[in-house]
Formats: sequence, C-alpha cells, structure tokens
Amino acid sequence: MKFENKRAAGITSSPSMAVAMAAKKLAAEGRDIIDLSLGEPDFEPPTHVADAACEAIRKGRVRYGVPAGMESLRQAIISKFKRENGLDYALDEVTVANGAKQILFDVFLATLEPGDEVIIPTPCWVSYGDIVSLHGGEPVYVNCGPDTGFKITPERLAAAITPKTRWLMLNSPSNPTGAIYSADEYRALAEVLARHLPILVLSDEIYEHILLKDVTFVSFAAACPELRDRTLIVNGVSKAYAMTGWRVGYAAGPKALIGSLNKMQSQSVTSVSTVAQAAALAALTGDQSFVVKAAETFANRAKIVSQHLAQIGELDFTPPDGAFYAFIGVGKLIGRTTAEGEVIGDDTAFASHLLQQFGLSSVPGAAFGAPGFIRLSIAASEQELQGACERLAAMARSLAA
Repeated sequence: MKFENKRAAGITSSPSMAVAMAAKKLAAEGRDIIDLSLGEPDFEPPTHVADAACEAIRKGRVRYGVPAGMESLRQAIISKFKRENGLDYALDEVTVANGAKQILFDVFLATLEPGDEVIIPTPCWVSYGDIVSLHGGEPVYVNCGPDTGFKITPERLAAAITPKTRWLMLNSPSNPTGAIYSADEYRALAEVLARHLPILVLSDEIYEHILLKDVTFVSFAAACPELRDRTLIVNGVSKAYAMTGWRVGYAAGPKALIGSLNKMQSQSVTSVSTVAQAAALAALTGDQSFVVKAAETFANRAKIVSQHLAQIGELDFTPPDGAFYAFIGVGKLIGRTTAEGEVIGDDTAFASHLLQQFGLSSVPGAAFGAPGFIRLSIAASEQELQGACERLAAMARSLAA
C-alpha cells in the first residue's frame, strides 16, 4: 500500500541525523566511536534557564499558548534585536515557533506556489532544499566554494535569478562552513535584489553569537534596511544557549508575513510549549555571560582543530569564522585505495570508511551540496577533538595512491 505522495517520496530523512544514528548503533555495540556528526553544544544551558522552566511547571503555567508566542517572550525578542542588532520591530512583527526549522516550514508553506524557485547558496544546511521541495518549490542551488569564501557573490546571485525566483536564503555564520557575510557583502547582494522587487530574503542567523575569530557579525536586515519590508530574520535559542532540545526558534519580519506564519502555526502545532517559552524568556533576559563564555570555548576548540588539521597535508581546510564546524576538503584522497582494497569513490564513501574503520563519525559534504568535503562538529571536548584529528590523519596515511 502506498502512503506517501510524490513530494514526500522525493525527500530523504536528515543526512546528519542518519549518520548520528549509525554512530550511536556502533557505540551501542561496544565500538569506540567519536561522534562529531550533529551540531549541538555539548554542555548544559544556564542554570537560570532550567530554573525558569521548573518554576513555570510549579506555578501551573502549562496550558495552551497563543500561536505567535507569549507576549513577554516576544517583547524580550524585540529587545534583543534592538540591543544586539540595532533593529526595531513591533510586537506583531515577531513570532515564536518550535525551533528555527518550523519557521522554515511555515514560511514556505505560506508563501510558495508550485514551481516557485528558492535560491540556496551551497554549501548549505542539509534540510534547506528538502523543506523547499516539500512545499512545492524548486531549490536552485548556487555553488559557492572556497574561491568565494563559501559565500554567494552578486554576479552568481544575478545569474541565478529567474522570473520564478521567490526567495533568497542566506545563512551567516554558515552551517557547514562557518563563513560570515560582511555588511558590504550584504549590501552588494542587496543592489542586485533591488532590481527584482518580488524576491524575498530569508536570513538564517541561528549561529549569530558563535564567532571564532575577530570578525563582526551583522544582521542582513541591519546592513540592508531598504529591504526590511521583504526580509525575514530567523534565529533561536538552540545554539547560543545550548537549548537544542527545547525547540524554541523565533522570527522577525513584515507584519503580513508574520501573520501568515502565525496562521500556519495555529493550524498545525497550535503553539510552542509554554514551559519551553518560559525557559527561552529566561535565556534572553537573564545573565548573558554564558553566551560569551560558550563562544570563547568554541573559539579555543577551533584553534586546536585548525592546528591539527594543518599538519595533515592531504586535506584542504579553511579555519571557520563562526559556528562550530570544521568543513574539510578531502578531494585529494578521493580515488585512493583502502587497506582492504576498496577504492574511496566519493566523500560519502570516505565518511563511511572513516566511521567503520577508524571510529570517527562525520557528515559527507554531498549532504550539504558540496561533494569532496566532510563536516566535523567541534562541539566536543578537547580530548575528543584531538582524538578525532588523530583518527582522520590515520585514515589519510592508510590510503594508498
């Protein structure tokens, strides 16, 4: 019996989650596995966040919430945008959802007509394209490799635009590359977009606070205020506050668009858990030293990984500016032969061999639209990261030309 429609059948489960599940299975079988596949902080949220959730439960604040989110939380989000990004939003220009991913689902459900195109610079997060396809859109991938710093250029953007283009998706700091757009780079893209009035911009800024170098973060809406009326900023508490499992994301944009998102939410999940919203409110309004210390920790880890990877000559690696990933070029090792006599045909085979024979879990670059790479999360202990680099080096040495 057939259960899926064509759109559902045309997408796959999250590649990074699939890799993580395979790694967990091997670990459960007793294998020594270093799992660097998933992107989530490896430490607990601030204590006051958990305390706020417990207090909400004790006081019975566990009823249905409104689709847009608690007013107090939306006010805190408005204050955050003003304080950190220099952006002014009204209460009806902000919404709360079950993670940033749900915002992507809702916005494409609300805005895409069949055949509408969404420009997605690659490498990109594994779910972008499938979410677009699931809602009847056509993902238009634009290759942005090391030659452009893994960022889309005005020329490549202009070449990708067609009469069917509905959205441009941006992600800074980027998953998986860690690339960060400057204000000038954003303004150059805005000049192209200004000539194409129907095109909307979705700027995924979930890694905003995780800066690994002396690089300034700027929100797209702050850099390009003239496009404010067609820009949706997507963010959340998952990465900055180590709250991945709480599932609280938020967005800011034009009133009419936010209203559509609220309508989608009201007819799907109704609202975000009120307990999780209480925790998110505490995160945004409480002591922010956790965010600063976490960024410092990730920056130190990035330096350690960069130092180790620099010693492996067969790899191509550019140290990331932000987020918590190492995006590593393994193209020079593709085509080589393993000790078992198997040829490493592509980055997926490379990642599989790395996991099965060397106990290191990574995500192949093909999942991000960038064949010839693998992604390692640096959200792990220094000991695990050092061990991971040693295993990667051991595999590189083991491959015969």
